[in-house]
Amino acid sequence: MDIEFVNLTTENLESEHLCCIIRSKKPHKGIDAKRQWLSERLKEGHVFRKLNAKATVFIEYAPLETAWVPIIGDNYYYLYCLWVSGSCKGEGYGEMLMEYCLADAKEKGKSGVCMLGAKKQKAWLSDQSFAKKFGFEVVDATENGYELLALSFDGTTPKFAESAKNQKIENTELTIYYVMQCPFVYQTIEMIKQYCEMHDVPVSLIQVDTLQKAKELPCVFNNWAVFYKGNFETVNLLDVNYLKRILKK
Repeated sequence: MDIEFVNLTTENLESEHLCCIIRSKKPHKGIDAKRQWLSERLKEGHVFRKLNAKATVFIEYAPLETAWVPIIGDNYYYLYCLWVSGSCKGEGYGEMLMEYCLADAKEKGKSGVCMLGAKKQKAWLSDQSFAKKFGFEVVDATENGYELLALSFDGTTPKFAESAKNQKIENTELTIYYVMQCPFVYQTIEMIKQYCEMHDVPVSLIQVDTLQKAKELPCVFNNWAVFYKGNFETVNLLDVNYLKRILKK
């Protein structure tokens, strides 16, 4: 059986599904927001490659210089997300997608590929143990256990921006930095707004809408970051129970 993958382009962006949320043709504001964000990123060399099937099988990466993360380095790719779920697991799709990314990086003369990880795997980050099988190694870390993994082709390594290691802000209320890169962000923001309004919880929701803002963030970031009482909490998207646990601190 032939296995077909598709790369999103400015020409097919509106017609192709985005894998993260597989739905009918009903409108979905999170998907619309991601399409809008991608429409500009694709022009910068951003890559979104997916299985040509109704399935959650995809990889998303970009040149580090234009990746919306507080990581600095020269001539690297940043791997935002590599995901295979459901019945598609165990078919080798993850290996195919990673091998495509690495081959693409080498073909374009990149110095390597990097990604965000952690000492303890986070639910909304790609599987770092899988990446390490390809030779990714920890090249930088924060005091609270987040790690920068990289596979270097030439001995150079990227690093977290100094601001990303601060992990603290002056604002003490619930504060969330986010970018509309992930289709789940929109509905999560709406849930948090509703919960905080119902329970009189002060909240600051800060949309990261430029590359410069992303590069200067006061914490590690993949597309989402949560602070409470001035302290960094997580890069994981929140459900109601997780939000309640944070607010009890």
